[in-house]
Parts: sequence; C-alpha cells; structure tokens
Amino acid sequence: MAIIENNPIRVAEILLVEDSPTDALLTKEALSNSKLLNRLHLVKDGNQALAFLSRQAPYEAVPRPDLILLDLNLPGISGIEVLQKIKADPSLSLIPVVILTTSTSDQDIIGAYSEHASCYISKPVDLASFTEVIRRAGEFWFAIVTLPPQ
Repeated sequence: MAIIENNPIRVAEILLVEDSPTDALLTKEALSNSKLLNRLHLVKDGNQALAFLSRQAPYEAVPRPDLILLDLNLPGISGIEVLQKIKADPSLSLIPVVILTTSTSDQDIIGAYSEHASCYISKPVDLASFTEVIRRAGEFWFAIVTLPPQ
C-alpha cells in the first residue's frame, strides 16, 4: 500500500481486470462508498492486465497492486491464464488475486483454486447485493487480512 506523503493514511492499490463497463462502474462505486481508502486501476482484458503488472507501456509508472480483482471471462487471454502467469512470476505471486466473476461453474471454481486464486466470488446479479459483496471484500482484504509487504 502506498503512504500519502506526510500522512500515515494508507491507500490500497487495487487492480480491477474487468471487460464489462457496467460491472467495472459498479465495482468502482462500491469501493468508493466503502470506508476503505483505495485507488482503483482498471484494465479491460488479460493483455492489459499483464502489461500493467509488468509495467509495460503505457503502464510504466503504475504502482504495484495490493490486490487484484480478476474476472475469468475476458477477451483474448482468459482470467485463468492471467492468474497462471501472475502465480508463476516470483515478483507477482504474493499479490492476492480475487476471482470476481459471473460464473458459478464447479469447473471454474476448482480451476481457479487449483491455480492458487486467493478466493472466488460469484458476482451477485442485483445491485444492492453486488455493492455489499464488493464492500465486504474490500474490508476483509484491507481491514482484517495482513498482506505481504511489497
């Protein structure tokens, strides 16, 4: 987490990998309405996620995320492939990856955990439930869990 200059308040750096503009907006609003001080970075597909994490153009100056919210159903490189690449890279492997997807398939759930996802959240369909799930997930990862140092 970044520390704001001369201020002990910590900002949670969150990378959201989401191709749905609606789900991205809902996630952004839920996080902004939470008590969590965060900076949300949005990429829309697996290629952009990998470029962001490896700080390739146009992401050279981005911070390392404290948490990754990853959709499975992405155009191009799938969420599972992104997860595999993250967990195979020693410089990224300790970043918690939360699968945030519409899929409730047993195969997807088992596949995500087999590739070392930190947790798996199926997106609720209604707005209030979706907002509550995002709020609780943020509180869990940044108020309860001790994350590894960067």
